[in-house]
Amino acid sequence: MRSTFTGIEIAKRSLFTQQAALQTTGHNIANANTRGYTRQVVNMVAAKPLEAVGLMRSTVPGQMGQGVEFDHIDRIREKFLDNQFQNENKNLGDWEIRRDTLDKLEAIVAEPSDTGIRQVIEGFWNSWQELSKSPENLTARVLVKERALALTDAFNHTGKQLDDLSKDLTENIEVKVNQSNSYAGQIAKLNNEIFRVEGLGDNANDLRDQRDLLVDDLSKIINVTVTEDPSGYNVKMGTIELVNGKDVTSTLTSAIFNASFADGNLDSGEVHGMIQSRDVNVANFKFQLDSMMKVIATGDINVTLPKGTVIPEGTSFDGITTYTGSVEDRTITSPMEVTVAGINGLHSLGYSGIGGVVKTGVPFFTLKPGSTEFNATSVTVNQDILDNVANISTSTRTFMDSDGVEKVVKGNNDMALLVSAVRNQKVNFEPSPSGNPILTDGTFDEFYRSLVGELGVQSQEATRQATNQKVLVDQVDSNRQSVSGVSLDEEMANMIKYQHAYNAAARSLTTFDEMLDKVINSMGVVGR
Repeated sequence: MRSTFTGIEIAKRSLFTQQAALQTTGHNIANANTRGYTRQVVNMVAAKPLEAVGLMRSTVPGQMGQGVEFDHIDRIREKFLDNQFQNENKNLGDWEIRRDTLDKLEAIVAEPSDTGIRQVIEGFWNSWQELSKSPENLTARVLVKERALALTDAFNHTGKQLDDLSKDLTENIEVKVNQSNSYAGQIAKLNNEIFRVEGLGDNANDLRDQRDLLVDDLSKIINVTVTEDPSGYNVKMGTIELVNGKDVTSTLTSAIFNASFADGNLDSGEVHGMIQSRDVNVANFKFQLDSMMKVIATGDINVTLPKGTVIPEGTSFDGITTYTGSVEDRTITSPMEVTVAGINGLHSLGYSGIGGVVKTGVPFFTLKPGSTEFNATSVTVNQDILDNVANISTSTRTFMDSDGVEKVVKGNNDMALLVSAVRNQKVNFEPSPSGNPILTDGTFDEFYRSLVGELGVQSQEATRQATNQKVLVDQVDSNRQSVSGVSLDEEMANMIKYQHAYNAAARSLTTFDEMLDKVINSMGVVGR
């Protein structure tokens, strides 16, 4: 015989189960806009049925159903989509950093424009061309001095901006070090807490959401692989283990990141993009700029000295023959091709001095105090030229006057012409231990145009890659949200469904209550 109170128990279980479903639906709706939240559902199962009581077995056909109950609350999440998202997210972080850095480089270079370095270099060559028209004119000499100052200032400023950009990237790497260690520590703590909660038989759904969100954020900073065992998530960067269960097994530093970049353990993510940008993109552009300035100042340049040029006393071009003696002894009788050490070497072959007084040309460019080699940030104009523009060499010829005194030939413009012609000379930009020039043989204009062109192509490629990667990440995240995200329409439909079920269970309980009231209070009173 079936129990008289079975109906009340069935109704009670239904009330509790539908109430739990309504509460879970409310929890979903409340977190509809919570980042990283995963939709939860109540897993309803039929309660274990019972057979009617009998001596050996029940003679009542069938088993007695015991209603509904829920055994757990599930997160609706797919690990496959999480892995896809993390794999694409690390590449997005990498390319976004590269794109932003190259955008900054383009802003620093400011080419093509009327305010970039190319225009300043062009102005420098043009000033020598103007000086060749009136070599004794002090105003033209001042123009050369100012154009040279503008040239060195432009290189100095650009070099400093590149150094600052490199320092900014290094500082940002330190920020990412702290973020990565913080995320790793939080993941380890959540592993411990989830292990404790689930060890008691509960599902730590919200804690798991927090842990997955931390892994998502970490995956954009560095490339991570995640495996799960009973103790929680094990997180690695390449072969370097960061988290094992409740323990943080490695504390990241900038040195570890730099070493991991070199050995391949760090192959994507924002930190990879920062190191790539700093050590490759920015460093290479700085190297090219330094190479260009070094060659302008002291690099090997082939020039053809015109017939009649008087070689300065003690000069040797090949290390064997030294020009010395009288003016006649040092005068070349036919054009001669020689190799000089940049503008400095060429300028030193000339003669300066207004009024005919012979003064051998001084090096046009010098180093700033404390510097040891020519580069974009160390170069400046010789102080002797800044103090007196008469020290700018324009002539390559001297003569002996009637008193036997050597004087400069007034109006001679050979040196000014030679310097202005350097702009069209093919120069050997030799490779060095620290890098390879973008061109090894070409004019200064060709070199700089190639440098700007390379930067433009790199920036275009980084923008393309970042855009494509963003599409992939958005697509994977959209797929993930379609599975794990909260749909308000669906939750409202569920709320109505569970509400009706709850009301029906309540009505059923009321019915059983009225029935029992009749049995208890009304049966057996006939005739009283």
